[in-house]
Amino acid sequence: MTQPRDVLIVTAANGAAATGNHCTAQQWADILRGLGHRATVAAAYDGQEADVLVALHGVKSRAAVAAFRAARPGARVVVALTGTDVYPKPAPETIESVRGADRVVALQDRVPAMLPPDVRDRVRVIVQSATAHPPGEIDGGVFDAGVVAHLRAVKDPLRAAAAARMLPPDSRVRIRHAGAILEPGYRDLVARERRENPRYTWLGELSPAGARSLMAACAVVVVSAPHEGGARVIGESLVAGPPVLAARNDAGRSLLGDDYAGFFDAGNTEALGALLRRAETDGAFLARLRERARARAHQFDPRREVEAWRGLMAELA
Repeated sequence: MTQPRDVLIVTAANGAAATGNHCTAQQWADILRGLGHRATVAAAYDGQEADVLVALHGVKSRAAVAAFRAARPGARVVVALTGTDVYPKPAPETIESVRGADRVVALQDRVPAMLPPDVRDRVRVIVQSATAHPPGEIDGGVFDAGVVAHLRAVKDPLRAAAAARMLPPDSRVRIRHAGAILEPGYRDLVARERRENPRYTWLGELSPAGARSLMAACAVVVVSAPHEGGARVIGESLVAGPPVLAARNDAGRSLLGDDYAGFFDAGNTEALGALLRRAETDGAFLARLRERARARAHQFDPRREVEAWRGLMAELA
């Protein structure tokens, strides 16, 4: 067994909202504690003593990595890369953080190819696990499409709402959107969507359990961000039950397969609308998506994530 270590996980706060990175940091802390380590989560490095720093977000945690290295030269550093670290291409700050790390965590297996060749041997892919949720009771009179995305531009969070506007009058599609407003401009956009689009319901920010309940009660879940580091919501959706309609990007292709039939080109409202309509009306198509969801759900087994962290901590020892 690896000797217990003091682990500090640093992830930049984004207001009071529970972002994907915040949920990931808490999940990793729980895993590390379960492995016998002492893990804490902080918004910044402020001189805390630790044997290992896990910096979640290469760009935002660059200062924490540098300060920790200077304060504790014998300690180990892990940099975990998020979507905006890597896509559409790695920022110079990302490369700087990666080169200052002993190990790099990627959330899907397309990330290493985005990095310089000299750092790829430090990368370990750890797919974020998801907790199983009781199947939801689906309302047969409607076709609910869930969106679990905070309202900020990188998530393209209103794409599903725009696609639903294009559906014919007899469509039963409803968009049920959970997420906090993280960029002020979205306050007016959401208000207008609620006022003008009868197919759209904004639910505000839900707890992680509430978000899983929402997904379990939907026929499909829409994931519209052009780029994702790991697309946590894909795993949560597949484990909760419904398949996803996802923007085609590296994270989706890694987790769902290049030939997945539920992809649309990012930002293409018409293509997403056509997918929603087909999923609503074509039972064989929806069954095919569900079959792929079941086949891919094993990737998100919590035991796999635990073993990946056990192996990483053993390497750091």
